[in-house]
Amino acid sequence: MDTLPLVEQLATQLLRRQWMLTTAESCSGGLIAGACTDLSGSSNWFERGFVTYSNAAKTELLGVPATLITQHGAVSEPVARAMAEGALRHSAAQVAVAVTGVAGPTGGTPDKPVGLVWFAFALPGRVLSEQMHFPGDRAAVRVATVHHALSRLVELLD
Repeated sequence: MDTLPLVEQLATQLLRRQWMLTTAESCSGGLIAGACTDLSGSSNWFERGFVTYSNAAKTELLGVPATLITQHGAVSEPVARAMAEGALRHSAAQVAVAVTGVAGPTGGTPDKPVGLVWFAFALPGRVLSEQMHFPGDRAAVRVATVHHALSRLVELLD
């Protein structure tokens, strides 16, 4: 799935507002940041990316309370929202996207099956979150996660 057209749209929207983007990624392992920085000149609108794969990294790098992870699990709406808010607090960006999910093939449970991904989008004055369930293997879930994150950012900034 080609993400370059989405990244170009996102870049235009951020540059027009003179805003910077930060990412906080768990299940996607930095692929959203990678897609963004594939575009030449992205340093003008991409501030930084956090790959917080472990629970400890979410707490140490983003300030996600360990109690929140214990109560709700890493793959949850409260943790995704805390990741996005933490990414903004620990960067100079105005916009953040956070993702946490179960890419598989292991790690799924009846409550949190493989393919479940929580997204959070932090923009000035608001944080939005949503849950998606993507079919396919690990690679397909990760690709779909990147595409959805970029698509929703473009929609939210439109």
